[in-house]
Amino acid sequence: MKFQSNGPCGPFYDFERAKKVANEICGGGKFVPAQINAMDAESIKAVAKEHDITFAMNACDPRMNETIFDTCLEAGIGYLDCAMTLGTPHPEKPYELSNIKLGDYQFAKQKEWEASGQIAICGSGVEPGMADVFAKYAEKHLFDKIDEVNVRDGDNYGNTDSDFGFSVWTTIEECLAPPVIWEKNEQNPDGHWFCTEQFSEPEVFNFPGGIGDVEVVNVEHEEVLLVPREIDCNRCTFKYGVPADFRKKLLVLHEYGLADKHTKIKVGDSEITPRDFVCKVIPSPVDTTMTMTGKGCAGTWVTGWKDGKYRSVYLYQIADNQDCIKKFTTNSVVAQTAVGPVIMMELIAKGIWNDAGAWGPEHFDPDPFVERLAKYEFPAGIKEMDSEYADMLNEQKMLEDLNQ
Repeated sequence: MKFQSNGPCGPFYDFERAKKVANEICGGGKFVPAQINAMDAESIKAVAKEHDITFAMNACDPRMNETIFDTCLEAGIGYLDCAMTLGTPHPEKPYELSNIKLGDYQFAKQKEWEASGQIAICGSGVEPGMADVFAKYAEKHLFDKIDEVNVRDGDNYGNTDSDFGFSVWTTIEECLAPPVIWEKNEQNPDGHWFCTEQFSEPEVFNFPGGIGDVEVVNVEHEEVLLVPREIDCNRCTFKYGVPADFRKKLLVLHEYGLADKHTKIKVGDSEITPRDFVCKVIPSPVDTTMTMTGKGCAGTWVTGWKDGKYRSVYLYQIADNQDCIKKFTTNSVVAQTAVGPVIMMELIAKGIWNDAGAWGPEHFDPDPFVERLAKYEFPAGIKEMDSEYADMLNEQKMLEDLNQ
């Protein structure tokens, strides 16, 4: 069961496109399109009852998550989403203190999901999702003790008329919300979440696959709220390669109130939020990314110690846009996002991932997921990082050991 939606400003998704995907791309048969108002519980229940649904994949934008999540819990249906419930900035210190965090709404209902006997996986796409599995894989196989888990996303995309590679609404949301960071320090030895300014702490990260150096910046993202719940680490961040000119455009939207998702304004005979208006006039990423060239890389950079030696490793997955269009009829951003939930649903269906409750992907055994990435022609890669720094630290430790 995948959700279509009629939202408060009219249809967000094209039902005719859903029919085309189900009947032409997927070949019909068990693939049956249905139009659902994903912000209305009764609409969801009606379709679930009609088709005897036992599991739902939520691929809507995250403002619909609470309704879908709660309805699945009430109906006894398993659940999986690609993005978690939204956060709310601190009212007084938004760039210092965290407030309601991404996924807080969902994890508050952990006990209810456990009691239901159903599984809810929160954050199942590529980031969050695949990146979280990579963190768990690193903990299981590559490290004895982890220092930092830092998700890094970059690309060398070109030949497109739009800055948006996926959902316009969600891009505005995550890029303009205060980024969250997890950190342990002297004042917070058990760790804490705090916030910083949009696009803070720029750094140049060298991505594999011919992408090369890309400047990445802090962006609000679910991995920072998920990974520390399951993996002991001193710091966790998410940085994304948002081009400098695109950052300026997003900040202009913010400055002039055009990113506002709450206040409705009257336009003619209709009322619409400024952000929904922007989403209406921005060219659709579905169309603009068809001519886009280049590759996107999503991955998790983990540092720590193995066998007494410092280690720095980047686990990643690369997708070429034009290759994805040929294989899957959709762009690389969508293809990378889709492979995670497909694999996770298979693992749930086969009882390989089977712990009732609301969890992030890092809660489960990463091995069967990583094995299936190669099976479905999305193989993961591992790149050793910072060899000179690692050698220096290891040599320093050897000298300290000799002097003891």
